[in-house]
Amino acid sequence: MKARETAKKMAYMGAGAGLVLFAVIGLLPGSLLGGVIGLNMAGSLFGFPVSSALMLRLIVGISMLLGVFVSAVIFTAGSTSLGWLIGCAIDSIKVERPVETEAKHS
Repeated sequence: MKARETAKKMAYMGAGAGLVLFAVIGLLPGSLLGGVIGLNMAGSLFGFPVSSALMLRLIVGISMLLGVFVSAVIFTAGSTSLGWLIGCAIDSIKVERPVETEAKHS
Protein backbone atom coordinates (compact mmCIF):
# COMPACT_ATOMS: atom_id res chain seq x y z
CA MET A 1 0.00 0.00 0.00
CA LYS A 2 1.31 3.43 -0.88
CA ALA A 3 2.34 5.79 1.86
CA ARG A 4 -0.27 8.39 2.88
CA GLU A 5 -3.01 6.85 0.76
CA THR A 6 -5.46 6.87 3.65
CA ALA A 7 -4.59 10.50 4.41
CA LYS A 8 -5.43 11.45 0.84
CA LYS A 9 -8.75 9.60 0.93
CA MET A 10 -9.67 11.12 4.27
CA ALA A 11 -8.82 14.60 2.96
CA TYR A 12 -11.26 14.09 0.08
CA MET A 13 -13.91 12.85 2.50
CA GLY A 14 -13.30 15.86 4.72
CA ALA A 15 -13.65 18.22 1.76
CA GLY A 16 -16.98 16.64 0.84
CA ALA A 17 -18.20 16.87 4.40
CA GLY A 18 -17.08 20.50 4.54
CA LEU A 19 -19.06 21.36 1.42
CA VAL A 20 -22.16 19.71 2.87
CA LEU A 21 -21.69 21.54 6.17
CA PHE A 22 -21.22 24.80 4.31
CA ALA A 23 -24.42 24.28 2.35
CA VAL A 24 -26.39 23.40 5.49
CA ILE A 25 -24.84 25.71 8.09
CA GLY A 26 -22.59 28.33 6.49
CA LEU A 27 -24.40 29.73 3.45
CA LEU A 28 -27.01 31.88 5.16
CA PRO A 29 -24.78 33.24 7.99
CA GLY A 30 -22.02 34.06 5.48
CA SER A 31 -24.45 36.04 3.37
CA LEU A 32 -25.95 37.73 6.43
CA LEU A 33 -22.62 38.77 7.93
CA GLY A 34 -21.31 39.94 4.56
CA GLY A 35 -24.46 42.02 4.07
CA VAL A 36 -24.14 43.63 7.48
CA ILE A 37 -20.50 44.47 6.79
CA GLY A 38 -21.52 45.90 3.41
CA LEU A 39 -24.24 48.02 4.96
CA ASN A 40 -21.79 49.39 7.51
CA MET A 41 -19.24 50.14 4.78
CA ALA A 42 -21.83 51.85 2.59
CA GLY A 43 -23.17 53.81 5.55
CA SER A 44 -19.72 55.01 6.55
CA LEU A 45 -18.88 56.03 2.97
CA PHE A 46 -22.16 57.67 1.95
CA GLY A 47 -23.83 58.38 5.28
CA PHE A 48 -26.66 56.83 7.25
CA PRO A 49 -29.48 56.01 6.57
CA VAL A 50 -28.43 54.03 3.51
CA SER A 51 -30.54 54.77 0.43
CA SER A 52 -31.17 52.44 -2.50
CA ALA A 53 -28.66 53.93 -4.96
CA LEU A 54 -26.87 51.67 -7.41
CA MET A 55 -23.39 52.10 -5.89
CA LEU A 56 -24.67 51.26 -2.42
CA ARG A 57 -26.39 48.13 -3.71
CA LEU A 58 -23.18 47.07 -5.45
CA ILE A 59 -21.18 47.49 -2.24
CA VAL A 60 -23.67 45.43 -0.25
CA GLY A 61 -23.97 42.75 -2.95
CA ILE A 62 -20.21 42.33 -3.36
CA SER A 63 -19.71 42.12 0.39
CA MET A 64 -22.44 39.46 0.62
CA LEU A 65 -20.67 37.41 -2.05
CA LEU A 66 -17.37 37.82 -0.23
CA GLY A 67 -19.01 36.70 3.02
CA VAL A 68 -20.32 33.55 1.33
CA PHE A 69 -16.90 32.89 -0.25
CA VAL A 70 -15.03 33.29 3.03
CA SER A 71 -17.51 31.01 4.79
CA ALA A 72 -17.04 28.36 2.07
CA VAL A 73 -13.26 28.56 2.31
CA ILE A 74 -13.31 28.23 6.09
CA PHE A 75 -15.65 25.24 6.12
CA THR A 76 -13.95 23.42 3.24
CA ALA A 77 -10.33 24.09 4.25
CA GLY A 78 -10.99 23.32 7.90
CA SER A 79 -12.70 20.00 7.28
CA THR A 80 -10.14 19.00 4.62
CA SER A 81 -7.31 19.67 7.07
CA LEU A 82 -9.08 17.75 9.80
CA GLY A 83 -9.69 14.79 7.48
CA TRP A 84 -6.07 14.82 6.35
CA LEU A 85 -4.83 14.85 9.94
CA ILE A 86 -7.08 11.92 10.84
CA GLY A 87 -5.84 10.05 7.77
CA CYS A 88 -2.21 10.71 8.73
CA ALA A 89 -2.91 9.37 12.20
CA ILE A 90 -4.48 6.22 10.73
CA ASP A 91 -1.56 5.81 8.32
CA SER A 92 0.96 6.11 11.13
CA ILE A 93 -0.86 3.48 13.17
CA LYS A 94 -1.09 0.89 10.43
CA VAL A 95 2.34 1.35 8.90
CA GLU A 96 4.01 -1.97 8.21
CA ARG A 97 7.38 -2.30 9.84
CA PRO A 98 9.85 -4.85 8.51
CA VAL A 99 10.54 -7.78 10.80
CA GLU A 100 14.16 -7.96 11.78
CA THR A 101 15.62 -11.45 11.67
CA GLU A 102 19.05 -12.33 12.89
CA ALA A 103 21.26 -14.19 10.50
CA LYS A 104 22.28 -17.58 11.84
CA HIS A 105 25.98 -18.25 11.65
CA SER A 106 26.99 -21.87 11.38
